[in-house]
Amino acid sequence: MGKRIFLCDDEIHILRAAEIKFARAGYEVETANDGQAAWEAIQRRTPDLLITDCQMPRLDGFGLVRKLRDNAATADLPIMMLTAKGFELSQQELAEKWNVLALIAKPFSPRELLRRVDSILQEQPVEA
Repeated sequence: MGKRIFLCDDEIHILRAAEIKFARAGYEVETANDGQAAWEAIQRRTPDLLITDCQMPRLDGFGLVRKLRDNAATADLPIMMLTAKGFELSQQELAEKWNVLALIAKPFSPRELLRRVDSILQEQPVEA
């Protein structure tokens, strides 16, 4: 079985486009459209990588990352964040404060996103 990616975004077209791209590349993909649903799903089964939007209903991406980092079982989960163009965030600050591996501005190229995911996940062993 391939590595598992969890996608979290409230824009359904972004979720579906990324989900298709990752599934075709051999990844197992799970999705949620808000941070609270993602948090609950990740507690049941931890993925190999989380890609989350910053701005979402119920629990935003920052709240989700905070909860994951405060939980021993998910403290080291690799995380990438998506952000709307014009919503200024510091990649360096996210890396230092929350250990976020990448910040990707929307709109993004699904091919480039897949390339970055491949790069991150190829450095980690597959869990049995």
